[in-house]
Amino acid sequence: MTASHSLSTEDLTLGYGDRTVIEGLDLTLAAGRITVIVGANACGKSTLLRSMSRLLAPRAGRVVLDGREVHRTPAKELARTLGLLPQSPVTPEGITVLDLVGRGRHPHQRAFSRWTAKDDAAVAAALEATQTTDLMDRSVDELSGGQRQRVWIAMALAQQTDLLLLDEPTTFLDISHQVEVLDLLTDLNRTRGTTIVMVLHDLNLAARYADRLIALASGGLHAAGPTEDVMTRDMVRSVYGMESRVIEDPVSGRPLVLPIGRHHTRAADDETAEAETAEAETADDGTAPAGRPEPSAPAGSR
Repeated sequence: MTASHSLSTEDLTLGYGDRTVIEGLDLTLAAGRITVIVGANACGKSTLLRSMSRLLAPRAGRVVLDGREVHRTPAKELARTLGLLPQSPVTPEGITVLDLVGRGRHPHQRAFSRWTAKDDAAVAAALEATQTTDLMDRSVDELSGGQRQRVWIAMALAQQTDLLLLDEPTTFLDISHQVEVLDLLTDLNRTRGTTIVMVLHDLNLAARYADRLIALASGGLHAAGPTEDVMTRDMVRSVYGMESRVIEDPVSGRPLVLPIGRHHTRAADDETAEAETAEAETADDGTAPAGRPEPSAPAGSR
């Protein structure tokens, strides 16, 4: 089991240039749990993760890890406790999969220290967990988007931190690998007690895998708490501006969001089917549909 750590924000305000993205955010993340951050595009999800991991300095307020300000903690020291997989990591040109995953061990290397068997074991375990062992001698540049994403996740796992922040870790992955990655993170949480915080766009995957949800909207916190309490029709309407039905997922028992659009809804399809049936019947017997007058006979036809 990993050590228990507290990570929180206090009156946190973040932005870029003249634009404020998040303002006055007070938030405490549940230690040893899986928390998923949801919200519409450009609401500040990725910005919040960047600040929590020391990549973006606050305009006001602070991020606190175990009683210390994150932005006053040396980067390498912080990286031994907290890891981040950003949304669009930059791959060093020509680097192999093995070398990239091995970089996850950098925070654990002391000055003049040598690579150890423990480092080898951590890298091998990360490769195996992400099913990338057979790729380890290939250049990352040669890989598909999904393969690259799994390699970056392997690097984050090799870092072996007690807190792991992931910004859209299922990007570029097909559905089977999305589920595999989220299952992997759940295993990591349950076996090691790793605190997982991630951004997901898929509300149903978020609801299935999160112990707790954070919903951001309008530059601040809309709701936070247990998944069943946060994932509601009202939240979907308020945060995404979309009508929906929220039912029980028959597989997981968690909330399942059914979006309601302008097309392909049962009521709309029934109305369309009725209209088409009426028109077909009219074509068959020559009578006008209900509510539509019969055409008058031309003058002099009688």
